[in-house]
Amino acid sequence: MKMDWSKVVGKTLNVTMHENFGLAMDSRSNAPIFEIVFKSGKLIEVYDDGLLLETVREKEEIKIYIPYYSIKCVEIFNF
Repeated sequence: MKMDWSKVVGKTLNVTMHENFGLAMDSRSNAPIFEIVFKSGKLIEVYDDGLLLETVREKEEIKIYIPYYSIKCVEIFNF
């Protein structure tokens, strides 16, 4: 199934990214640590290869580009 993201433009999304997009190294053991990364914001644009979210952090407007292949799960509010 393909999602028609244009139907949710303007809605708030919580995106869970694949774990390897939150990869960090543990300096003590020199082993990788996989973190679950979340991105949240209002969907403002839909592209062939990803989504563009907009949010405000510390009184600054932030745009977040998320490529489709990095998305694990999406919560859509007020759909």
